[in-house]
Amino acid sequence: MGWMERFNASASPTRSGLAQIVSLPEVKKPSRSGVSNVEKFKQAGYRIVGRHSAVKVCHWTKSALRGGKLCYKSWYGIESHRCVQMTPSLQYCNMMCVFCWRFHTLNRVQPFNGEWDEPSKILDMVIEEQRRLLSGFGGNPKVSRQKFEEAMNPKHIAISLDGEPTLYPHLAEFIKQATQRGMTTFLVSNGTMPERLEELLEKAQPTSLYISVYGPDKETHIKTSKPLISDSWERLLKSLEIMSRFRSRKVIRLTLVKDVNMHSPEKYAQLIMLARPDFVECKGYTHVGESQKRLRRENMPSIEEIRSFGEKLAENIGYLVVAEDKVSRVVLLANQSSPYFKEIAHRLSQT
Repeated sequence: MGWMERFNASASPTRSGLAQIVSLPEVKKPSRSGVSNVEKFKQAGYRIVGRHSAVKVCHWTKSALRGGKLCYKSWYGIESHRCVQMTPSLQYCNMMCVFCWRFHTLNRVQPFNGEWDEPSKILDMVIEEQRRLLSGFGGNPKVSRQKFEEAMNPKHIAISLDGEPTLYPHLAEFIKQATQRGMTTFLVSNGTMPERLEELLEKAQPTSLYISVYGPDKETHIKTSKPLISDSWERLLKSLEIMSRFRSRKVIRLTLVKDVNMHSPEKYAQLIMLARPDFVECKGYTHVGESQKRLRRENMPSIEEIRSFGEKLAENIGYLVVAEDKVSRVVLLANQSSPYFKEIAHRLSQT
């Protein structure tokens, strides 16, 4: 029995309300050639870039510019005021995760059928739009001139704003061009496109590769992520195996929703060891945005509950609990044998 069969066999078919949702038919969807509901996105702070991309200034970028708290990703050396949060696949996703704070409007699940923008064009427009969005900070007395000028020349690209970025067919070239410009790349994926990860492995590895895992077994995965493809679980397992071959900084993210997917740390451990990541983030669900229509405030775990879950998971995979951020409600587990361990340990010792 291979690894995929073992995981399918280890699923928990008796968990309440899950047994009947094991397989899904392929969803037939109308296609689109551009972004719908543009005004709604603009009101939320997004700026549409080209035909299918977008940028939005992150809360932590603004906070850092004003001399406030930094994003927890500073653990990895990310300078919050120099980070661009963007997506090359706005409202184009193959999942409808219950905890997602983004808009789940009809056009979200309509495949893009137009002409894909060139990577260099997207990168140029994203940086230009970021500068325009931040221009007002230049006259803010709380913002130092040095930080403002640094922000005008972003150093990091977080490919994570909305949608599933690996659905963009030119992602490898986009990452390659960002790297050639001296920028770090931070890719967050749901793991449903192992073929794209294979391409990145060969052509252009991001600085940091995140794969989000939505449940410890197939049934919970389906209940939590509401996939629009029938083989999302199998694709995730393949992606985790591919992830183990990346030289990039590798991170598994668990978005933990109380009473939904925050259970069975020993099963999460089996999935995580397929990928052999450098770090694991146990991040608590936050009751914000569109997720409020699908979940209750009680589904938010406390930092104490997240820490307890992280400690149990760490025991199962042999990692160390090395940091936590109470505001972002995330606990970090680290692999001591990782080539990135000393770097992050040193950075944490300076805080």
